[in-house]
Amino acid sequence: MSVTSPPAIAGGTPIRAHPLPYGRHQLDEADIAAVVAALRSGTLTGGAGITDFERALRERCRVEHAVAVANGSVALDLAVLALGIGTGDEVVTTPLTFVATANAVLRAGATPVFADIGDDRCLDPKSVADAVTSRTKAIITVDYSGLPSDVGALKAALPRPLPVIADSAHSLGASLNGRPVGSLADITTLSFHPVKQITTGEGGACLTDNGVLADRIRRLRNHGMTSTADERTGALWKYDVTMLGDNHRMTALQAALGTSQLRHLDEVVAERSEIADRYDAVLVGIPGVGLPPRPAGRRSAWHLYPIEIDPNEFGWERDEVIDALRAEGIEATLHYPAVHLLALYRARGGLPGTAPRAERLCERLVTLPLYPAMTASDQDDVVLALQRIHAWAAHAVTS
Repeated sequence: MSVTSPPAIAGGTPIRAHPLPYGRHQLDEADIAAVVAALRSGTLTGGAGITDFERALRERCRVEHAVAVANGSVALDLAVLALGIGTGDEVVTTPLTFVATANAVLRAGATPVFADIGDDRCLDPKSVADAVTSRTKAIITVDYSGLPSDVGALKAALPRPLPVIADSAHSLGASLNGRPVGSLADITTLSFHPVKQITTGEGGACLTDNGVLADRIRRLRNHGMTSTADERTGALWKYDVTMLGDNHRMTALQAALGTSQLRHLDEVVAERSEIADRYDAVLVGIPGVGLPPRPAGRRSAWHLYPIEIDPNEFGWERDEVIDALRAEGIEATLHYPAVHLLALYRARGGLPGTAPRAERLCERLVTLPLYPAMTASDQDDVVLALQRIHAWAAHAVTS
């Protein structure tokens, strides 16, 4: 591949006539048939479909309890509430995440405290330990881009025992030293948004080995109710309300799709890994492009492939690179701006310099397209676009 014209942002012909998205869901006929069967079952919410999906998640993630819920953000909310976190409490978390992670703490009435990241782009154990105070009730780590957080290292660094929630929205199918995501933290939360490894349209789950926490999460997702239900239909015939909950249930249609999709999880992760491996091989020679980390003992699920743009070497700032890629028909994007510097959190005391490593990285990240249906030709277009943009940047500097 060689530079043949300036990037489209400077007036050349775009590489892609039709834009290449950064992510895309993948369905097969078995998935469609599973949803149709659920529609015909006579039970559209609750019932055996939810039970089957939760059982499949437990078995795949080697965990005692799985509770399916409406979406990944709800999963975080319920995990926080199940730990009894509320007004006056603090939760240490990362600024390198989608805002839903910190929002779950705010919604509970508690205060998110932002620690810094390490070289793996996950929470740095020492920074977390330094952020713990007498008011800290839990840690929420994030498996950024699909790489599992080292929960054991986090717990070992803490000045006192604290529960760890793993926001694993990116990492279903990943593992740490052979142990699957879902079995590593006190509570693991998952997302089944369409661009994740498996999808239920929207949907999420909480995973835990703790029966008491699982029971709280089940009640919180269903109006705080304890109930006796018909095993066949899921219909309630006796119940009490023991806490304030809400309706955060997953539908039987979503569960049917999730159970079907879960059959292909290993295949999907393998395909994502192959694409990530090829990116590593072909991007390594472009100046100013930093590749995602690959710590020993950790298998990423490769939800995202975020590169780091060094503007001094590449020649352009990150936002200019994203604009140029999009002009070429490559729908690159950003995951994520630093949460503590968003307006909502600045108004609550978020300050630059709180997490310098995360802040620096957040100014340089570019998410490149990655999903199983991508072809080698699609990937070549991404790489060619980056090469053209870098060459044009170098030309602009010297001319």
